[in-house]
Amino acid sequence: MTTSHYLILSTIILTIGIVGVLTRRNVLIVLMSIELIFNAVNINLVAFSKQLQNTIGQVFVVFVITVAAAEAAVGLGIVIALFRNKEKINLDEIDLLKW
Repeated sequence: MTTSHYLILSTIILTIGIVGVLTRRNVLIVLMSIELIFNAVNINLVAFSKQLQNTIGQVFVVFVITVAAAEAAVGLGIVIALFRNKEKINLDEIDLLKW
């Protein structure tokens, strides 16, 4: 596969992630869409790293995956806390910051 194939795949995954964030109201689906966006960025970094014969992009991907794992753990913890307190996980129904 050439770099353009990876970039097309990354664009498709990024588009799916953005559409998921903008259209879905379920917190779990939004978190999964954010993970899709992170993975699209990772594919871009690896593709350009391969194209330029440089490993810096691949090393950066390892750090991004680590941060994404921490983000997913914190996000799921917040979702569990919201569900225990409010018994709903739709973004439209959550009003914790309102007085």
